[in-house]
Amino acid sequence: MGQGHSDEHVARNVSTEQLSHELALRFAKKCFTPLEITHFKDVFRSLADEQDGMQYWKEETLCRFLVIPDALGPGPLIYQMATYLGAFPFPSLAPSILTIEAMLKVVVIMTERYGTVLKRGRADRNKLLFRSLAVFDRRMSSVYEKPSQELLDSVRDEETEKVDTRDAVLEEARSQAAGQEPQSALGFAIDKPANDEDEEEDDDELALAALDSLDAIEVFKYDQRAADTKIHHAQIPVDNFRRLLMLLLVIAPLNSQESLSRHAERLTPTRVENLKRVADSILWSFTPEQNAGIFYQSFNKIIPASLPYIFDGLNPLFEHFLFSKNIDLSKRKRSSAPAQMTSPTVPHVVDAPLEPLLPREGDILNLDILSQISFFIKGNNLFRRLRPLYLGADAGFSLGSIEQKVFNWRAPSILLVSGTRLPSNPEGTRERSFADALPAKRFPNGVSGNNSHGKVIFGAYIDVPWKHTYKEAIGGSEMLLFQLSPLHEVFRASTLSKDYLTFTKSGVGFGCPPPRSKNVSGLSSHTALGPVSLMLDSSLEFGVFTHDSTGGGSFHPSATRNSDWQDRFEIENLEIWGCGGDEEAERQRAAWAFEEREAEARRSVKMGKDIEADRALLEMAGLVGGHGNSGGSMG
Repeated sequence: MGQGHSDEHVARNVSTEQLSHELALRFAKKCFTPLEITHFKDVFRSLADEQDGMQYWKEETLCRFLVIPDALGPGPLIYQMATYLGAFPFPSLAPSILTIEAMLKVVVIMTERYGTVLKRGRADRNKLLFRSLAVFDRRMSSVYEKPSQELLDSVRDEETEKVDTRDAVLEEARSQAAGQEPQSALGFAIDKPANDEDEEEDDDELALAALDSLDAIEVFKYDQRAADTKIHHAQIPVDNFRRLLMLLLVIAPLNSQESLSRHAERLTPTRVENLKRVADSILWSFTPEQNAGIFYQSFNKIIPASLPYIFDGLNPLFEHFLFSKNIDLSKRKRSSAPAQMTSPTVPHVVDAPLEPLLPREGDILNLDILSQISFFIKGNNLFRRLRPLYLGADAGFSLGSIEQKVFNWRAPSILLVSGTRLPSNPEGTRERSFADALPAKRFPNGVSGNNSHGKVIFGAYIDVPWKHTYKEAIGGSEMLLFQLSPLHEVFRASTLSKDYLTFTKSGVGFGCPPPRSKNVSGLSSHTALGPVSLMLDSSLEFGVFTHDSTGGGSFHPSATRNSDWQDRFEIENLEIWGCGGDEEAERQRAAWAFEEREAEARRSVKMGKDIEADRALLEMAGLVGGHGNSGGSMG
């Protein structure tokens, strides 16, 4: 009885603002160390403006602290996102003033330190980020446009309705705390936990203890339902998202102890234009040619399928709030108290020299393309971890060169190929020979995006070492096929077929069955192409990418496009990059050294007077001749 009375008393005196305050306190306690909170407070208070006793951050302050590049112009958008996330978990309170509590919640969400508060983790965060970017009225297409007075009046009316709705939600939550079932909740039985007894986390760790006493998760649910109703009518303006994409490409390699200024310094007009081209390729995967904005349905499909790590750069960017330049624990005297001596030292954001992100740029792979790839392959496997194994412009376009340069790399690798689409009617003898070797073209060309010159870039992530394939293909479930231009899309490995990679005298194939050793009577002699596949011919002069939306091959078809297409193209550049560090490079050098010693031993063998008999003996030993020994050139 006493406990019920206590709960009822709390319920009568709570508000969404109080609950938001309790959430900030819990975040501070559960998501940060005491030292990190000390740094955060110092950063916030040292730059905050103050009015009527309230400290807050302005847009200019936030952008200046994060060193958002003016050349890209995403500052207003980052501020819009922050004012929405600062109202978490109640969307109806957005946009919020960036007080220290609101800013704390922004940092928690941006750095993914929310633990169990967001039940579905990254999926819930992506939904929050979409809401923070979205515009809920088509008349207000961009944060860079000034809204009309008519629109402001309509928004003000909507806010009045929000307050009335929020009061009703709170009343229902109070009924919940008193042990009563609110009538409107009966229609949402699907949202109730199916089996709470099986949850490993206790209620205290699952959410706020202060909110649990009021069953504040219900308040959160009702507020979320109101937002979910609107989310399907909201959209992110294309221009806004382009600006954000350009920033995300720049901050992709950022770490929490590195200032964004070093990357901003490289933003020359040429680099900005290249960033825009890469961002446009990603934008086209959201079909902006059909809509003025990006809707949640396409956002929710494309991000997990082709851009799962696109927002990872926000983590280290907002980690900068936890490094204050005004606090230097290294200056503490050794005579400090033991508790102070054992506290972890948080380093400042420094500009110490770092190893280059790429040892050199290729004709295809540059820093912007590398950042684009990091949106679907974890950046810690790419930045400062790639080595050029084979560059066609330097080593020559031949299968033998690939064999010599790549086969001793005992770690994953990335192949990139760029070219220009071939005309529908082949021109010249070589194009006709290539077309004759393929099955008749049944599908049209893929989309052109903003590229009017027919340029394409395809690639593959290979999760096993390269080798010759004869009867069976190689590769594993981590293999990827992808397109980078003129549209961004990733095709993941399927288990229906395991023809992931073939390397034969006929060429290089991804998703293509191994070629038959002999033509079988009655069967086509054309090169076999998989439903979703990339094939490079034996001369590395031409390539073809096929997409059959019915699937059924080694790679899944597009998760967002139901159309069929095929791009036949003339290869202009081909590159293979090794994923690994010094250890993998040393293994490759050791393998090369071994092969060189073996070759030298074969060259130094002295022949007797009976040369033919000596050669026959060496052939029997497998030291000379072509009896099954590997390592020779295929070119």
